[in-house]
Amino acid sequence: MGEFIIKMPDVGEGVAEAELVEWHVKTGDPVREDMVIAAVMTDKATVEIPSPVNGTVTWLGGEVGDRIAVKAPLVRIETAGETGVAEPETIPQPRPAEPVKADAPKSVSKASSPASPPAEKPLAAPSVRLFARESGVDLRQVQGTGPAGRILREDIEQFLNQGAVPASARAGLAKKTATEEIKLTGLRRRIAEKMVLSTSRIPHITYVEEVDMTALEELRATMNADRKSEHPKLTVLPFLIRALVRAIAAQPDVNATFDDDAGIITRHGAVHIGIATQTPAGLTVPVVRHAEARGIFDCAVEMNRLAEAARSGTATRDELSGSTITISSLGALGGIVSTPVINHPEVAIIGVNKIATRPVWDGAQFVPRKMMNLSSSFDHRIIDGWDAATFVQRIRTLLETPALIFIEG
Repeated sequence: MGEFIIKMPDVGEGVAEAELVEWHVKTGDPVREDMVIAAVMTDKATVEIPSPVNGTVTWLGGEVGDRIAVKAPLVRIETAGETGVAEPETIPQPRPAEPVKADAPKSVSKASSPASPPAEKPLAAPSVRLFARESGVDLRQVQGTGPAGRILREDIEQFLNQGAVPASARAGLAKKTATEEIKLTGLRRRIAEKMVLSTSRIPHITYVEEVDMTALEELRATMNADRKSEHPKLTVLPFLIRALVRAIAAQPDVNATFDDDAGIITRHGAVHIGIATQTPAGLTVPVVRHAEARGIFDCAVEMNRLAEAARSGTATRDELSGSTITISSLGALGGIVSTPVINHPEVAIIGVNKIATRPVWDGAQFVPRKMMNLSSSFDHRIIDGWDAATFVQRIRTLLETPALIFIEG
């Protein structure tokens, strides 16, 4: 018998450590070559670590939430062959993982599956397990059709379509007294750290303004009806992106980052707009780069591409960093007013609330208009209240008279 040691691989980005966000095995579990044993995260990129050998797990190098240094031992596996070490340079290339649920348990228990050996936990990506939990499905009841019996989202959907009754539906009414402690890990912990940094170091001023979106909504409907087949359906956000570009041209101090340690403001010529995007793992901010050089449909295409990459966990580090100003939108759930938190080290964030038909006085009578509030926050160290209001009013004018968005100069 021999022992094989798998070390934490260098997953790139020039970092010295990675956070352990999920174990797929525990001590005593059998593993097969190329079986996923763990998921780790650096910055906002998550990768799965496969085993290069067959054997039995004898030791794990940490718990979910621990930060493990590159080249530090990650897993020890008892094998039938000779003792060996999987160095970070020779270990099989880590595979991009789907987003990891932030409240992943600290440990997992074995469960049998028709497509896996009896002692193994059912194989499934983190987002698939999340879907199963939300659907009330016990993965041990599902036959996996993916590689090595891996359970896919489609397998769960087929399981439900066949009339299977989820475990949650059979539980009936009963008092629930259990409590659960959830360790803050992965992307959720990074979001928490970012929010603490932003709110503790940036004195926010939030300005709310009402915008009449009636004309823009009519234009948007016309453009969607007449769009070419290769063009995506337009939402409000591409118009807002172009309005931001026009407003920033007149007020460039808003498109800046502030190094508060060095006391240096960097005003950016490029307009890199972060779009706050909800994913199964939590909030990420993919970046539409050089919005100043993109038309309406180009903005829509890039925004859709980045949102899909963020939700599937395939967005790169470059796609998730480098923004100079951010848009925060909850779509139909946008509410009436919000107080968005600035994406440090930026100095401004534009919050989009939902569009609703409201009665508006036109001087003679009340008429129905499609209204939307903009709730925007600014770094009060850099942006005065007057300048914040002027910036938002300029955006309001552009959105209420959308033809101005398309006029050059």
